[in-house]
Amino acid sequence: MILTHIEHLGIAVKSIEACLPYYEGVLGLKCYNIEVVADQKVRTAFFKVGQTKIELLEPTGEDSTIAKFIEKRGEGIHHIAFATPSVADALAEAADSGVQLIDKAPRRGAEGMDIAFLHPKSTCGILTELCMEGTK
Repeated sequence: MILTHIEHLGIAVKSIEACLPYYEGVLGLKCYNIEVVADQKVRTAFFKVGQTKIELLEPTGEDSTIAKFIEKRGEGIHHIAFATPSVADALAEAADSGVQLIDKAPRRGAEGMDIAFLHPKSTCGILTELCMEGTK
């Protein structure tokens, strides 16, 4: 599998607004994009640190996977995302290696990126996202 860098770290939060003073005021990062990804029932906020992004994930409904994550584990790191030249190729390679896939094909995620997730049962307990390299 070809991975070029950590694209972002996804962090589950109850409220983006409640977290902005820490990320912007204390860490000095600038939030450059807030958007709702309706089909994932999540609101996202992005910050950039070098080539890597921090993605805050706020649930938009009680049935959101992020709401369920926070209820079960509390706020914190939700996933790690790796950039790859081809999400489809990386998925096929992961499947051929016996990794359990959440997404069988790439789909559209935040910032218009092609993404796919690998199940944490097959990735040492870490929800892993594959993102199309070179977008945003």
